Amino acid sequence: MTGILDLALANLVSPVILSFVLGLLAALGRSDLTVPEAAAKGMSIYLLFAIGFKGGVAVAANGLDGTLIATMIAGLVLSAVLPFIAFAMLRVLTSLSRIDAAAVAGHYGSISIVTFVAATSVLEGRGISSEGYMVAVAAVMEAPAILSALWLVSTGGSGRRMDKELMREIMLNGSIVLLVGAFFIGAATGEEGLAAISSFIVAPFTGVLCLFLLDMGLVAGRGLRESRGTLNIGAVAFGILMPIVGSLIGLATGLIVGLSPGGVTLLMVLSASASYIAVPAAMRVALPEANPSVYLTLSLGVTFPFNLTIGIPLYVALSQAVTGG
Repeated sequence: MTGILDLALANLVSPVILSFVLGLLAALGRSDLTVPEAAAKGMSIYLLFAIGFKGGVAVAANGLDGTLIATMIAGLVLSAVLPFIAFAMLRVLTSLSRIDAAAVAGHYGSISIVTFVAATSVLEGRGISSEGYMVAVAAVMEAPAILSALWLVSTGGSGRRMDKELMREIMLNGSIVLLVGAFFIGAATGEEGLAAISSFIVAPFTGVLCLFLLDMGLVAGRGLRESRGTLNIGAVAFGILMPIVGSLIGLATGLIVGLSPGGVTLLMVLSASASYIAVPAAMRVALPEANPSVYLTLSLGVTFPFNLTIGIPLYVALSQAVTGG
């Protein structure tokens, strides 16, 4: 327990986390601090490209092997299955409608790429290595959860049913296209490609991430402030319990696949995080009747801060304790 608390404290005083806290407190205090929408969009594009590109380079250096393929298949299955677990928990803990519960569940099968990056930084700071291709696993975990959420709604006799047009909208979602596309560019160009643009995607990365998390803190704070009365105790409890449940499933999966302690940690983080980029965009198109103040506030205002402050240190400690790493 002491180790978890020490790691949590170290994580809390990092520039990345404190930038998020600054934005959160500014929004809760009703400050007029804002990040222009165009700037926030630009930072999002930069981060997705850099993450995907570096992941592709890592796969090029590693080469295709059985563990990589098994891990990607495991990621696909986790992304498809976790929404059903989340949906069942929401039906027990909350009184959300089927559509709102399914929309929320879709967020918890997909992933938060920024939480993934924060966890990677924590591992690097502690000298714990991990499989570089885990970003490829993150990429394949974006879309299946959306399809599961839509299936949950369609089986209830309401909402938009899956069709070719909707599938196209989901698979061509901008964040998915950028992450996967940059991944293939990195895989094709390898270490030489990375060296050519390292001054652009390596050195500035942490600074851009700090500004992006400042904006995320502002968004989360406004969501929490505006959602008073919308979310009850059961919904907030779900936002904390679901990451723990997901992380334990990710832990078991990582052990079965045979990942390193760092890789197991990252699969736990992916299984515990909730999307606030790709899935909200898809839900606006696929389930416009779902309430954004519910699914965005839970994913970004409850689960995201929990994972950054408590979750990641907990997942690192659990992974090390179980794997002996």
